[in-house]
Amino acid sequence: MKLLALETSTEACSAALWVDGQICVRFQHAPRLQTELLLPMIEEVLAEAAIQLGQLDGLAYSRGPGAFTGVRIAAAAVQAIAYARDLPVLPVSSLQTLAQGAWRVHGAIRVLSVFDARMDEVYLGGYALDGALMQPLDIEHLCAPGALPSSLSGIFFAAGNGAGVYESLLREQRELAGIDATMFPSAEDVIPLALQLQQQGGALPPEQALPVYLRDDAWKKLPGR
Repeated sequence: MKLLALETSTEACSAALWVDGQICVRFQHAPRLQTELLLPMIEEVLAEAAIQLGQLDGLAYSRGPGAFTGVRIAAAAVQAIAYARDLPVLPVSSLQTLAQGAWRVHGAIRVLSVFDARMDEVYLGGYALDGALMQPLDIEHLCAPGALPSSLSGIFFAAGNGAGVYESLLREQRELAGIDATMFPSAEDVIPLALQLQQQGGALPPEQALPVYLRDDAWKKLPGR
């Protein structure tokens, strides 16, 4: 299986290539530079593995939620490549991707992924380890940081920039086993989740490689609106 994964949903940009158990990764924290960095990263991981786009079996991407422009960048890149090469697409939640990274880096087995959504709101997801993969405990939420869903109870490791911005509010509502506010989702962690999705028959055609915003009026934030 040869799978290329892209992640641009927050302030970081990353690409990862999985080739039969071997992985090549490029990651950089680069606010507002994803457009410039993504294609060179794709070229670098392909070159490192001596693989061409035509040899890929599929494409995966972090579908959101996250920064409006960032979420669109990965989706657009994946859709363009998938159309050109007639490849299936595997969309993975950016919040779930972050939780997978928290397990990989910190060994966390229950994770609250929290992105700062601005306007005194957060994108939020709760996950628990099942085998070697983080699985959702509930749907993804857009909510006030002081009003966490009652469905997400128990002790969590908190990850993401929103966990840093609203740490005090989170601690008032939940017991936190730890916190890493400097973590960003990485394409490296999209890979295992996408492989699971592929095994479950979740691959989509290119035209369905769409971003997920959660905030219905996100388009109104575009310049000129």
